[in-house]
Amino acid sequence: MKKLIYENALACEADMKDFVLEGQAVMSFPQGRLRLENKLAASEQQKANYVLWCKEEFPSDICIEWDFWPIKQPGLCIMFFAAKGRNGEDLFDPSLQPRTGEYPLYHHGDINAFHISYFRRKEADEKAFHTCNLRKSYGFYMAAQGGDPIPDIPDAVGPYHLTVEKKGDTVRFLINELEVLKYVDDGETYGPKLEGGKIGFRQLAPFIGEYKDLKVYAYED
Repeated sequence: MKKLIYENALACEADMKDFVLEGQAVMSFPQGRLRLENKLAASEQQKANYVLWCKEEFPSDICIEWDFWPIKQPGLCIMFFAAKGRNGEDLFDPSLQPRTGEYPLYHHGDINAFHISYFRRKEADEKAFHTCNLRKSYGFYMAAQGGDPIPDIPDAVGPYHLTVEKKGDTVRFLINELEVLKYVDDGETYGPKLEGGKIGFRQLAPFIGEYKDLKVYAYED
């Protein structure tokens, strides 16, 4: 069974009180849903990217759901989850290295996390063959990969309903209820199992995306 433990419409500026931005981004709500785009020029490369963290601390066994609209490519999107300091610290513990959006700070910095990259339209190979990737960090390990069913923007008709499930040893990612990838964590191959933590959205410039109706459920016995 699932129990709703967090809900945010992502419909207006007031809804952002629950979030912390690392890096620089422009947040707007032209369609009554959160639009994210880079504030710095894409030529700044990693400095132009950013992460928007939810302040809430979530349990280990959760289901994350949200609606997604791709607006402008190239770029890609990421959902971080089970994010904590490498020694179990809260993600925002002042003892951790400051994070400003550059990717290495999130996979080879002071934190552990799972992260799923989707709508990957950045490099030439990503544009030609669309995949979603699940990585486990610290360490940038590729844990699982699956085909991305979302078409390029000219043919994309949102919203796309995205779901991340983390239950026991198993992580699943679904798009419109279609399972895209699945991973069973043995707690050894790519490091110890990740328990609890925070979730966050990441985008790579110059991608523009929109988000709405974020919901997080806890699994109950």
